Amino acid sequence: MGRNPFTLIERHPCCGGEVHFLSHQSQELGLPARVSIFLPAKALAGDRVPAIHVLAGLTCTQETFLIKSSAIRHAADHGLALVAPDTSPRGADVAGEDDTYDLGTGAGYYVDATTDPWAAHYRMGSYVRRELPALVEEHFPIMAGRRGIMGHSMGGMGALAVALGDAGAWQTVSAFAPISSPSQVDWGHKVTDAYFGGHEAEWAQYDPCLLLEAGMTHPGTLLVDQGLDDEFLSRLQPERLEQAAKAAGQSLTLRRHEGYDHSYWFVQSFIQDHLKHHAEGLL
Repeated sequence: MGRNPFTLIERHPCCGGEVHFLSHQSQELGLPARVSIFLPAKALAGDRVPAIHVLAGLTCTQETFLIKSSAIRHAADHGLALVAPDTSPRGADVAGEDDTYDLGTGAGYYVDATTDPWAAHYRMGSYVRRELPALVEEHFPIMAGRRGIMGHSMGGMGALAVALGDAGAWQTVSAFAPISSPSQVDWGHKVTDAYFGGHEAEWAQYDPCLLLEAGMTHPGTLLVDQGLDDEFLSRLQPERLEQAAKAAGQSLTLRRHEGYDHSYWFVQSFIQDHLKHHAEGLL
């Protein structure tokens, strides 16, 4: 085990375990990165536990999902760790990165930018797929290679894409209101123009529907919950995900909920089911 690269910012007892707010120098991002980790009681006692990586949506930080989703209580019940990265690099000093909520700061989309000036630091794809899992498994009591991934909105898109793109590395996956086909909606069009230099083909490795259409599947069931009063429903396109999964032979449980919107009140309402889904596949 090498030198621990993480700096502890805050530590809080929670649900019999601890929440750690941390920073470290990211090789992929070329900048300091922040991450939050929940360690259940079993991990604090020295036993290695599986981890679920949780990806938040637009405008969020590494704290948002753990604070707002009620996931910690249910992760504690199952003895699972939670790992929550930030949603973008911070301090990249790219002109315009703070101008809008849906591009730049807080909007990394869990992709690797391929065009300047974004390409130097906007590499959240490689960060969440490879760098962060390896680091937390080396320096915390977290099982190597025993991972789940889940997310909300932009993070739901990221969770599905990560799991479909490298199914052997992620045993379980779920999502709340994911952007199912970002290449087809205005949020994704902005990414195409800025991060990918206008090259639509770059979406092939990050768009869940395109991955399914290319035959990239996951051996487990994709659990997805979607509120039918979601103000962004037309951009999320759950019906397209359903069609792509069916055509690919991918097991998908897509649950639609009358009256629910896009908020963390929606996430809180069904988070217990998602933690159970992950526990069944990881424990």
